Amino acid sequence: MSDVETVPAVEVPDEARLLDVREAYEFRAGRAPGALHMPVEEVPERFEAELDPDEDYFVICRTGGRSIQMAGWLTQQGYSVLFVAGGYDAWVTSGRALESDDGQPRIL
Repeated sequence: MSDVETVPAVEVPDEARLLDVREAYEFRAGRAPGALHMPVEEVPERFEAELDPDEDYFVICRTGGRSIQMAGWLTQQGYSVLFVAGGYDAWVTSGRALESDDGQPRIL
């Protein structure tokens, strides 16, 4: 997975395309505004139809385990992806914005 570029959460550009690979219940509870949700187990089935190979995607999960795996896999498929180090735990710690389905954003 060393071919994957790593970016600290605090350095993710505001206009970045975030790919959130967490479970649905995690996504509903709290996410970055505008994040695209594609759970890990769905990435192999959905990526070609939903991701633009000419765009950069910042892959994120809660702490980084799932997102580094998916970032590596998507890189092998020829996609331009960056791994968000520390995931949403680092996102929240750095003061980045969150939204949720119920208006009370939290990270599970």
